[in-house]
Amino acid sequence: MSKLNFTKMHGAGNDYIYIDCMKSCPADLPVLSRRLSDRHTGVGADGMVLIMPSEIADFRMRMFNADGSEGLMCGNAARCVGKYVFEKGLADKKRIALETPSGVRTLCLHFDGTAVDRVTVDMGCPVLEPSRIPVHSSCAEDIEIATSFGATALTAVSMGNPHGVVFCKLVEGLGKELETNAVFPDRANIEFVEVAAPDSLLMRVWERGSGETQACGSGACAAVVAGVLTGRCARHCSVSLPGGCLDVEWREADNKVYLTGPAQFVFEGTVDV
Repeated sequence: MSKLNFTKMHGAGNDYIYIDCMKSCPADLPVLSRRLSDRHTGVGADGMVLIMPSEIADFRMRMFNADGSEGLMCGNAARCVGKYVFEKGLADKKRIALETPSGVRTLCLHFDGTAVDRVTVDMGCPVLEPSRIPVHSSCAEDIEIATSFGATALTAVSMGNPHGVVFCKLVEGLGKELETNAVFPDRANIEFVEVAAPDSLLMRVWERGSGETQACGSGACAAVVAGVLTGRCARHCSVSLPGGCLDVEWREADNKVYLTGPAQFVFEGTVDV
């Protein structure tokens, strides 16, 4: 048995366990994520993030959900990686290229004195083609898609991972059912969104593989994209979640979505593996 060092961080309450894998990586990653993420018998988190070397970027990120499934993209985790590598001395620049399973993302670090307090992530262009999200839809031109829950309609968007955005009063009990709804062959993150003002959204999120979380960066991006597509909000919005507030801008100039928000350390420790 050996000791594994970890750092717990959060971005707007979306908390993950970060492991420096620049020299070596632990085994049985899905099992390890389930064990460490358990909030009763483990460290407690929405999942586990590995920071690794990359051949095409400055660093590589792998993210595992609390159920052990591997995620494709996480905006909040990416922001925390930016703070981690800078403040741990692994990087000395303010713009960092991060390899993810959804492509290379650029992180722009913002400072409060010498500390990184906010990070902007270039989340790339939203994917709206049903086959690439993926989502089953009878018509590729559909913006809002009916589900088996009758009046519940959702807008499907991929931000490197699949999302279903539902505009309604924030509701209880539908997250798991919509995550596994037949319209999503690979499951999806589900966002419940209220429009407070044209540039202000209120959101709760059910994350694929983790359940309800305090925040979801890619989900906030998907919510703004869906809001613009359905004429509900502006391209630049503040998205308020239970864990905090995120700033999202879908720029017309390059069609990319930019996510800005906080990144914070919680604590560090070691576990036996």
